[in-house]
Amino acid sequence: MIVYHAIVHKEDDSAWGVQFPDLPGCFSAADELDDVLANASEAVSLYLEGASPPKPSLIESIRQLAAEDLAQGAFLLAVPYLSTYNRPQRINISIDQGMLAAIDSAASERKLTRSAFLAEAARNEIEGRH
Repeated sequence: MIVYHAIVHKEDDSAWGVQFPDLPGCFSAADELDDVLANASEAVSLYLEGASPPKPSLIESIRQLAAEDLAQGAFLLAVPYLSTYNRPQRINISIDQGMLAAIDSAASERKLTRSAFLAEAARNEIEGRH
C-alpha cells in the first residue's frame, strides 16, 4: 500500500485544510477532525484515478518542506492510497460462523454481496471511515 503524507492545518472559523506536497493540486477539507483522514484518502483516490501514482517522499523531506506550517500548529497525516485494479481475485479465509452470519445479515440489509460488504468494510477501516 502506498502512503502519502499530508499537511493538515486549520484557521479560525474554517474547515480543516489538507494539502499533499507529493501531489500538486490535490487538496481536501473537512469540517470535523474525525473526517479529515477519510476525505483526504478520497481526494488522493480521485486525484490519481487512471494515473500512475508517484513515489511518496520520505517523511523527513515532508517535515522540512512543512516546517513553517508545523511551527504554526499544522500536523502531518499519513494517508493511504488504495489502488483499484477492477479485477476480482478469489481468496480463501477462515472466520467464525457467528461472525459470518452477522456479515451475511449486514450485507443482505445493504443489498450487497458478502464480498462487496467485506471489501467496503476493509476500505472504510483503512481510510478511517467509522
